[in-house]
Amino acid sequence: MTTQNQAGRARLHLIVSGRVQGVGFRFSACDEAKDLALAGWVRNIPSGEVEIVAEGSRESLQMLVAWAHLGTSSAHVTEVREDWLDFTGEFTEFRIR
Repeated sequence: MTTQNQAGRARLHLIVSGRVQGVGFRFSACDEAKDLALAGWVRNIPSGEVEIVAEGSRESLQMLVAWAHLGTSSAHVTEVREDWLDFTGEFTEFRIR
């Protein structure tokens, strides 16, 4: 990341539970994150949940959280666990792992 002012930026770790695998959730999450100018990644985890790590503006991250509560039309989200962390600037793009 550049040496620009990082005020108002954060890192967010989400675990999304419910019917979120096999329903296009990761692909939609990736599109949403890119639309919000966030960087990081999304992946399925063995527990059947989806894990998201994203960095960017707090406002955009809050919008990603709101999206995660809804998910795709074929998903059924039952819980979204949030962990807010300090911005690191380690990511250059958002991708699916």
